[in-house]
Amino acid sequence: MYFDLSYYWRILRHVWSLRQWPGRRKTLARLLIGVPLEYLFHATCFLLDYLLFPRLWTQRVEQPVFIVGHARSGTTLAHRLMSADKGTFSYFLYWEMFFPSLLQKRVIRGLGYLDRRLFGSYCHRRLVAWDDKTFGPFRHMHDMSLWNAEEDQFVMRAACLSQQWTVDIPMMDRIDLFHIDQLSSRRRRRWLHHYRECVKRQLVLCGGNRIHLSKNPVMSGWVDALLEAFPDARFVVMMRNPGECIPSVLKLVQVGWKGRGWRHEDCAESLRVLTEISFDSYHLPRLALAARPMTPSLVVDYRELTTEPRLTVQAIYQSLGLAMSSEYDAFLLQQEAREKRHKVDFRYSLDEFEITGDRLQTELADFYMEYSWPPPGKPAKEEPEHERAER
Repeated sequence: MYFDLSYYWRILRHVWSLRQWPGRRKTLARLLIGVPLEYLFHATCFLLDYLLFPRLWTQRVEQPVFIVGHARSGTTLAHRLMSADKGTFSYFLYWEMFFPSLLQKRVIRGLGYLDRRLFGSYCHRRLVAWDDKTFGPFRHMHDMSLWNAEEDQFVMRAACLSQQWTVDIPMMDRIDLFHIDQLSSRRRRRWLHHYRECVKRQLVLCGGNRIHLSKNPVMSGWVDALLEAFPDARFVVMMRNPGECIPSVLKLVQVGWKGRGWRHEDCAESLRVLTEISFDSYHLPRLALAARPMTPSLVVDYRELTTEPRLTVQAIYQSLGLAMSSEYDAFLLQQEAREKRHKVDFRYSLDEFEITGDRLQTELADFYMEYSWPPPGKPAKEEPEHERAER
């Protein structure tokens, strides 16, 4: 099992330098003791997977579907609408990313079965209560739960390749998980090999005959690398007005950091780096797919997904060569009215950040022209977000 020592040392050195941070001692203990022990546990289970589940030797990852695009551009909505087609797709639930080994997942599912049969789902009810207490206050920003389909790059956390570190600590100027093309070819292949191994285990867990469905804004910078690792991959690229989604994601991470006690000056450089990544989130998928015109892909306008979700998903299936069952089409018909009614009160404005509307239009001029987006305005946006799904 792979472990990225370079990123590990970089994180460790940065945390060591935060001498005034109250969480320094606890995080150092986690890095020096918890992370190595966690890695040894996962690595042992990874090895046992191939001994206990021989199907892994022959399991293939064929024609996976990757949903990419800027964060808050509708990637979550597209992912959860498509993941409802359970007969077609395999995907990671959030809890499963903490346990990437097939053995671990089988054991946990077995414990869940015993809980239902012997204890009347007592443990499950306690977990649901914890889930609501932990994630409930933030669901107006992003509907998160242990049982939701989530960004599957989190499955690489045991290899020290998870964006969770930058979610907890503002250090995007030191840890770059986005520009994978800047890595050496050897290191890039090792990242993607580990990712493939995680996906293979999830496919076996789901029966082995489904299509892996991935959603991750970070992978907007991975399209070239993903096509190197999965030459038959297919892509959905979400597209939304940057005047809406860029301040939205800046606000989201800022609220997260503030909730963990970080001051504005602690976050300023990371917010600047995240702004630059935001521009690349638009440009890089377009450049990578333009260089490979035979790759099945579709760019989806956020406005169309939120106003006509059924027709939009039908267009995705047609473009990617996917067959849609009548049962799934009926689900989309029922879901359409719910998505149109859904509103989330999460307000944001460019005025809260250093980025200006003029710079947005300069950096992304071609996109503004192509999609006829209105010029970025100064007043706070009150447009509803549509990133939700049932637990």
